Amino acid sequence: MVCFLSSCGSRKTVQKGKLMDLTSTVIIPLLFGSLGIFALFRLLQWMRMRAYLQEAVVVITGATSGLGKAFHAAGSKLVLCGRDSEKLKALVQQLSTMTNHRKNVSTHKPHTVVFDLSDTKTVLNAAEEILKYLGHVDILINNAGISFRGTIVDTGLDVDKKVMETNYFGPIALTKALLPSMIKRRQGHIVAISSVQGKISIPFRSAYAASKHATQAFFDCLRAEVEQYDIDVTVVSPGYIQTNLSLNAVTADGSRYGVMDKNTAEGQTAAEVAQVVLNAVGRKKKEVLVAGLTPSLAVYLRNLFPRLFFTLMAARAKKERKAKDS
Repeated sequence: MVCFLSSCGSRKTVQKGKLMDLTSTVIIPLLFGSLGIFALFRLLQWMRMRAYLQEAVVVITGATSGLGKAFHAAGSKLVLCGRDSEKLKALVQQLSTMTNHRKNVSTHKPHTVVFDLSDTKTVLNAAEEILKYLGHVDILINNAGISFRGTIVDTGLDVDKKVMETNYFGPIALTKALLPSMIKRRQGHIVAISSVQGKISIPFRSAYAASKHATQAFFDCLRAEVEQYDIDVTVVSPGYIQTNLSLNAVTADGSRYGVMDKNTAEGQTAAEVAQVVLNAVGRKKKEVLVAGLTPSLAVYLRNLFPRLFFTLMAARAKKERKAKDS
């Protein structure tokens, strides 16, 4: 019996030794090799993204939101667009300061174009100016927009039209104006900064949600139609971002909302979202959802369990109405 136990112990020792040999000679090298391959893949991906963005002519509407800084740092040739010429000048000055204090940052001086997206005529003139100045556009980022707060029953149709003009008709007018030159070159990238509310609808945001749903649909169609011309389309759907979007939102009567919502104040920073957009564009992703856990779950809930989603939204509407009346 003693010999038998001794034999068993020896056998276990041998098996344990073989397992250790297998771990040290096969598993560990395989693990490190996999990590090395993954690291190499990420490095090549980063180099490809950097090469794609460097020297690219990038047009950004709503450029003062943080995207201008991100793409300037990537070495792109920027065309910064917006309604406020003073804010655009201040941004150009910031970018110039950034260039002087950091190495390996783009030295291209941005070009600015002032126009109002809600005015189709000025949009077309702006597109003409951009093409005349730079000859072509590599990447168009439709980022400018306006938000809305109010009940449907109290909102005038002129307010709905105003939101749609800025968030939908303006961006598609600019896109259509620049698209033929991209098709002719068989090269280009069109980006739409939409919203989680382009996928779900939240009470008292009707005009905004409608404009973002329209945006999502248009650029999904565009993606399919221009693939034959090697043109990429990316739709980015952020959740709450720490910007002045809620402050500058219009209300049911068209006046300025002027309130910083709690969710907006606690949202992601503009710089964080800008970096996500930069990576999405550099990697030519078709769609990106940039939101916290709750908004992301809401998107899936809307698709998988719509009845539950509708119940929750009705409860939210009731709660918000009660809070407003109290």
